Amino acid sequence: MPDPEARRRRRLAEELEEAGLVVEGTEAFRSLLLEEIDHALRPAVHERRVVSSGTILDPRSDPGTWEMGTRLLVTRGPADTQPLPAARLFADGLSSWLLRRSDGVNEWMVFDRPAGSERDLVILATVLDATIVQRHPSGAVRLVGSFGVLRWEGFAWHHEPPARRWTDAVAADSVHGDARIIEHILKFAIHDLGSMRIGALLIYRPDGHPGPSVEERLPAPPPLRIDAATHLAPLRHALTQVDGAAVFDAGGVLRQLGVRLVPSDVAEQTVEALRGTRHTAARRYSYDDPLATVIAVSDDGPVTVFRNGAVLANSHTD
Repeated sequence: MPDPEARRRRRLAEELEEAGLVVEGTEAFRSLLLEEIDHALRPAVHERRVVSSGTILDPRSDPGTWEMGTRLLVTRGPADTQPLPAARLFADGLSSWLLRRSDGVNEWMVFDRPAGSERDLVILATVLDATIVQRHPSGAVRLVGSFGVLRWEGFAWHHEPPARRWTDAVAADSVHGDARIIEHILKFAIHDLGSMRIGALLIYRPDGHPGPSVEERLPAPPPLRIDAATHLAPLRHALTQVDGAAVFDAGGVLRQLGVRLVPSDVAEQTVEALRGTRHTAARRYSYDDPLATVIAVSDDGPVTVFRNGAVLANSHTD
């Protein structure tokens, strides 16, 4: 490896470690991973078009479980008849992927539909027990594995830990509702909203009692379920167009949308402001509704979880 390239990849390993990822595994895997990330960050350009790409590294689970686990039809074939630069031409990181192994045995993987969203990548990495490197057509570069998700933000890496770690911190007490529903809301906040820089407020209320006073500015929404995969796209689309909070009941059904949170006098006097208007409103509402779980998604990606006026978890680097 030329010295400039070796130095660049050493710096890349240091940047990843500073962002919270220590690249583990064999030296061959570390080298493979850094090579793929370096390629995703410095893609080929053809006629002013920057191409997407996707590589799945060292899957360890039984291939017989992949289709059922991902709900994709998977076509596989050897990819060792071409040199690596030529093989990369066919891997778009959506429907077609290059599967590389540390032992040098490479394959093609082609799906029956695109599976390139951050949510898709998390499912793929979990089911295949693999590490995934993707350059999305939008230009986003993602690294996904058992460590969670790292997103390249153009100047630094942002790390989102696995949703199960959030769930451990947020859903430890059943008095605050169904841990499964809370995990679905967290995943939606992280991988559907935060990954697309959609700012939002999500409120999960675990009981049927009337909550604190809010200002309802929109008609009642359709009863979209946070645990139904087919309901997430319309919910995300609506949240890109409205301000205010989305309120879910104990079963994870959307009951209110675009509501303005009105803090009590006690909350305004007791709970300090945090960041901007969205986070302050979320924090003060959580004080007024102590059983609720309130999630604020910044329009630059990071997620913060509030309960009873306190921050339970967040992915802000500061």
